Amino acid sequence: MSEEKEMQLSTQAMGALMMALQRSLMEQEDIVPVLEGLKFKLNDEGLVVLNPPTVMLKPDFEDA
Repeated sequence: MSEEKEMQLSTQAMGALMMALQRSLMEQEDIVPVLEGLKFKLNDEGLVVLNPPTVMLKPDFEDA
């Protein structure tokens, strides 16, 4: 029988999840495919995301 090991999200992984949520809300898309595509690795700080999502922002202003 294998021993269960507790793991926590690193600060980086938490930020990556928040970026995925922000992207999902901004683009009005389902977050599930983004979450399914995340790759994790365990290090000393906890789980880290190897391929964090990116969010592209468009300028919200016009040049006068």
